[in-house]
Amino acid sequence: MRQPAATWVAKSLAWGCVLLAIPTVVLLVLGAGAETPPDQFGVTGLGGLAFVLAFLVFAGIGALIVGPAPGNAIGPLFCTIGLLGSIGTFAYQYADYAIYVSPGALPGGAIFAWLQNLGPPPAFGLLALSVLLFPDGRLPSRRWRPAAWVAGIGIAGLVLGYTLRPGPVEFPFEAVQNPLGVDGLDSLSETASTIGWLLMTAAALLGGIAIMVRLRRSSGVARQQLKWIALVGALAGTVLVANAASFFLNVTGIDTARIVVVAVTFASFPIAAGIAILRYRLYDIDVVVNRTLVYGTLTATLAVAYLGSVLLLQFVLSPLTRDSELAVAGSTLGVAALFRPARARIQGWVDRRFYRSRYDAGRTLAAFSAGLRDEVDLDTLGHDLRGVVGSAMQPAHVSLWLRES
Repeated sequence: MRQPAATWVAKSLAWGCVLLAIPTVVLLVLGAGAETPPDQFGVTGLGGLAFVLAFLVFAGIGALIVGPAPGNAIGPLFCTIGLLGSIGTFAYQYADYAIYVSPGALPGGAIFAWLQNLGPPPAFGLLALSVLLFPDGRLPSRRWRPAAWVAGIGIAGLVLGYTLRPGPVEFPFEAVQNPLGVDGLDSLSETASTIGWLLMTAAALLGGIAIMVRLRRSSGVARQQLKWIALVGALAGTVLVANAASFFLNVTGIDTARIVVVAVTFASFPIAAGIAILRYRLYDIDVVVNRTLVYGTLTATLAVAYLGSVLLLQFVLSPLTRDSELAVAGSTLGVAALFRPARARIQGWVDRRFYRSRYDAGRTLAAFSAGLRDEVDLDTLGHDLRGVVGSAMQPAHVSLWLRES
């Protein structure tokens, strides 16, 4: 795939995550405090919000990597992880709301209950593959190709086993039957799922070994980059072991805290990859910080606007109809129309608040460009140009050279 096309695809995946995050947060808010079956994994409420943000981090950093690093598979992998995870979290919250919080309020609850487990598990397998390929997007050597196949086969086995398994879907939606389940394939699908989880775990271990091998052979910038991922890998291993131990010890009352910690640890991988790259000037850290501020604030603003408009329209339209589809449709159109002006205003606010020198420099250059059309004296123009460059860029010295005609 050519680089412009790869960049466009990656950014499209990232924007898909943002668009999924907004209704997911709305469903989380609407379902807060509702009586639902016990959630032993804590993926509702604060735990669900933590994973929404974690997958947004994956997609955002992946989109930033694709452009400056052509051919590096890490960027597309991070974007895919973000999209798969966002689909899974949205499907879970949709099914939870449609089946338990407000039964019958939303159509297709059973389909989303089946869909919710097809996103996050493969995302974890792709994370193992991305660790195996870090930092340049290539395997350490050809001898590591079987490790990549282990991750791929593990993902395929897990998806195949879950798709074909007959009977109820995963907890807590046991009341929903698998629409694609095939009778008589119980043991086969269960075996495929088990093998899939084992192979994905093996791929994660192989990824850690690959990082250690690269560390022993690397030096300079590459070695410092790998140290960040090795540090996060050690942290993730500690957290996962503690998380598993809490289940075996039957520790209760910490479901939300447990899933929040897991989500933060999960998101630390793309953050560490970004820091490892940005710290050594392979990308411009100001761009990342600026876009994180802008799009994080934009997502929160649009989510609040969407939720507020849905509730307001439902209140206004309640005397006319009990159907909430008109309120949802009107709110969606309103948020879509609000996107561009909201982004421009938030970008201006971020530049004024956090990038004042850049904001002032842009205004200075804009004012100079506006007055440039009316200036005809070359000496005055040269003097003004040196002044603008000096005030905008603040160099140690400014010189202007004009070639003789």
